[in-house]
Amino acid sequence: MNKDQKNEVIELLKSKFTQYNNFYITNTESLTVAQVNNLRRVCFDKNVEMKVAKNTLIRKALESLDAEKYAGVYDALNGVTALMFSDSPKEPAVIISAFRKDNKKTEKPELKAAFVGDEIYTGDAQLANLVKIKTKNELIGDVIGLLQSPAKRVLAGLLEKAKKEGAGAEVEAAPAE
Repeated sequence: MNKDQKNEVIELLKSKFTQYNNFYITNTESLTVAQVNNLRRVCFDKNVEMKVAKNTLIRKALESLDAEKYAGVYDALNGVTALMFSDSPKEPAVIISAFRKDNKKTEKPELKAAFVGDEIYTGDAQLANLVKIKTKNELIGDVIGLLQSPAKRVLAGLLEKAKKEGAGAEVEAAPAE
């Protein structure tokens, strides 16, 4: 790879890092070609971009953007590295977890680090936490549900009271016939 090609890869990576707020650094070293192709297909279906690049080029791209902001992920740049870019903070974690369940013989892809929002998660042990992260739409749904809950209880109470009062009026009216 000559210098121009390296600069082209660095620029491509920089555009991906600025385009997406979330990216995962994974190790796909022991996966077969068929497994990698399957992983890429799943990523494509879930709107997650998967890129493989040399660690030094990834590091140079991150350093040129904001060396301090991404300092926590530099230690994860070793071995075979695949990057997963996503708008969703948890979708790559869900893909990795599901891929492992489908391929029980492997512990790959292994999570080396994840940059979600402005938080850095390092190590494969963080995968379970990343799967539990709620997306913006899930949080909005939770807030709406919480806001609706008291109103629903009040309406249910009023309706129940109205039914009881209506039933009591019918019982009183029955002997008069």
